[in-house]
Amino acid sequence: MLQEFKEFAIKGNVIDMAVGIIIGASFTTIVTSLVEDIIMPPLGLITGGADFADKFILLSEGTPVGPYETIAAAKNAGAVVVGYGNFLNSIVSFLMVAVVLFFMVRWMNRLRRSDTPAAPTTKSCDFCKSSIDVAATKCAYCTADLTATQLDD
Repeated sequence: MLQEFKEFAIKGNVIDMAVGIIIGASFTTIVTSLVEDIIMPPLGLITGGADFADKFILLSEGTPVGPYETIAAAKNAGAVVVGYGNFLNSIVSFLMVAVVLFFMVRWMNRLRRSDTPAAPTTKSCDFCKSSIDVAATKCAYCTADLTATQLDD
């Protein structure tokens, strides 16, 4: 059993997965920083600094009785609250990270794409003009023998 585990752990796909997870964690840090440090400040200016962190619904009063300015003050007083503002902030943050990540991956995929077209897999028979496999030595339609010079066309 130990030998099987060693084979599993040392196989390339497990190591590739580990490297992918580590790079993914680092990439997440980069994307989060891009969203929080570069995209969100101008967005905050545009929206007038909208922050929903202290938006909440009071379910039960605490001691002392409210009104409470912040969710932290309500929780410190022992009040029961639904903090929907933090949830909204988390949703907005997630959507921003997802959009930025989408565009970054899209950009990286464009860098990886090859501009060279794929090699053709078919050619035209010189005798009957039918479409045949590029490696064919005999035409399946007219049964003509194809010479080496015809295969290079």
